[in-house]
Amino acid sequence: MGNEAIARGVTESGVYVVTGYPGTPSSEVLMTIHEFGKDLDIYAEWAVNERVAFEIGLGAAIGGARALVTMKAPGANVASDPMLSSAYSGVDGGLVILIADDPGPITTQTEQDSRWFAELAKLPTITPSNPQEAKDYVRVGIDLSEKLQLPVILRTTTRVNHAVAPVITGPVEKPKKYIRFVRNPPRFVRAGMAWNRERHAWLLNQLAKVEGVLRPFRINRVEGSGSKCVVCEGVAYEYVKEALNELGEGAKLLKIIKLGQIYPLPKEFLKEELTNCEEVLVVEELDPYLEEKIKALAHDVGLKIKVIGKMERILPEVGELTFTPVINALRKFVGLNLSNLVAKYVKEVPSRPPPLCPSCPHRNTYLGLIFGLLRAGYRKEDVPIFGDIGCYALSVNPPLNAIWTEHSMGASIGMAMGLKLSGFKGPVIATIGDSTLFHAGLPALAEAIHKRADLLIVVLDNEVVAMTGHQSTLSWGKTEMGRLTKPLKIEDVVRGLGADEVVVVDPYNIDELITQVKRLISKPGVKVLVSRAPCALYASRLYGVRKRYTVIPEKCKECMACIKITGCPALYIGEDHKVKIMLEDCLGCGLCARYCPFSAIVEVGKNESN
Repeated sequence: MGNEAIARGVTESGVYVVTGYPGTPSSEVLMTIHEFGKDLDIYAEWAVNERVAFEIGLGAAIGGARALVTMKAPGANVASDPMLSSAYSGVDGGLVILIADDPGPITTQTEQDSRWFAELAKLPTITPSNPQEAKDYVRVGIDLSEKLQLPVILRTTTRVNHAVAPVITGPVEKPKKYIRFVRNPPRFVRAGMAWNRERHAWLLNQLAKVEGVLRPFRINRVEGSGSKCVVCEGVAYEYVKEALNELGEGAKLLKIIKLGQIYPLPKEFLKEELTNCEEVLVVEELDPYLEEKIKALAHDVGLKIKVIGKMERILPEVGELTFTPVINALRKFVGLNLSNLVAKYVKEVPSRPPPLCPSCPHRNTYLGLIFGLLRAGYRKEDVPIFGDIGCYALSVNPPLNAIWTEHSMGASIGMAMGLKLSGFKGPVIATIGDSTLFHAGLPALAEAIHKRADLLIVVLDNEVVAMTGHQSTLSWGKTEMGRLTKPLKIEDVVRGLGADEVVVVDPYNIDELITQVKRLISKPGVKVLVSRAPCALYASRLYGVRKRYTVIPEKCKECMACIKITGCPALYIGEDHKVKIMLEDCLGCGLCARYCPFSAIVEVGKNESN
């Protein structure tokens, strides 16, 4: 897989420090090192958020070590403050920043195009098209970083991170660790404005060297010799290559200009290759970033060629690219019969929202919240529940229909506080996960406590970063690499901040959860309810499943209460119109049995004959 290839590139590039924060589609890079790299002399650990991860990588690299930091596109926003400053200070060891964009989007709140971020940060940016290049470009990035003394962005997209392909590996290189760190305030202290102007000039000078330094790596190259030119980068190149096989004679009309260097734009290379082009089609994902740059370049150098792409609606600006729009765009571009537009690989399938897993403790937490509100005399539709980033965001779907918002990491508390301060008279609830609280929720929680906001904050603590693949949290006593840690308890941290009341409950004890919600919902001040139980899926993999439930058919009255209330995906309706349970999916929480009014759902092996 592309991410596994990047992890391999780490070992072949002498990288010593690898850190980041879990975020699909980038997570498997560190996970692969955790699984296969325990015998390697590498520091590979998750950080509390992307900003801290970047600062760890930067600190290592200014001491001469080689480092790689991983994050998904919104994580670059979190890390942006130190990342932009790092362009002025530079590094002495190699520092590669993996930023994984998510066209689609498939798992991300926005279709962010981080190529613009590279321009904002003024950091050299390279982009691979497949797993082989993903591995190789780690080394390219490290070499470029050390030669120019700048961090380098390795920008990927989901289909590169998760594509699977054979990869030719190279030898493992000994990790490059600390060499020296010399005190140099004009370089490393951003409080000096005159120094900052000097470093800005230095940065621009370094950026001017990027194309020349990258030329021997041939990450910008040309295939074919036609007069109609296709400029592409990233996974778009793979779609173009696939489409060439379908174009027949039309493929001979095309010259493919494949860019691996995105920022700064390789202007000398493009000027030379565009000179003999009659027309240019830019094939890229997300925004018309390259299209705009190439149009401007052609104008500046006096090339009177037509440049088309997303801005002319030849290709879509929304969603990820697929084979179909690329082949159809190429057919139009070479003037083939448009009556035979290709619809290859298109298959309509029913859509369904992703559910919370069977026995997920978050299901119990939100049910407890909803029933607690009802017991306290409130209607569900009258009490805003602010959500956050994590598995629990799936509570927005039926039958829970629980959260009203899900915005960005840690936003639930601040947004809930803002609504309350605006004059909202009723109760307001913020729900946030354990990892998300430490990632970005603590500053908002401190603000709410300091300003004496009236909020109920529910922390859904499943003791793992579940949605991105079960990564470690600050509650773990040992990391994936075996490093011993000092575990942090949420209730201790929250009490230390001064919350008015802190309660810890087990969401599987739903009666207690309902009672606490009813009690706390109208009390003044900041109340923090920690709903703690391990992720059921992760626990079942570690310890096995102790019990499962089944349905006694003759007792089932087809009321569907178990399905309508819980929405557990282990439940389904059989051909006899009665509820069934997929035993291999059931993890034994018993929530469905609780809400069956006819006692038709029982633990396997108990009362099945009654």
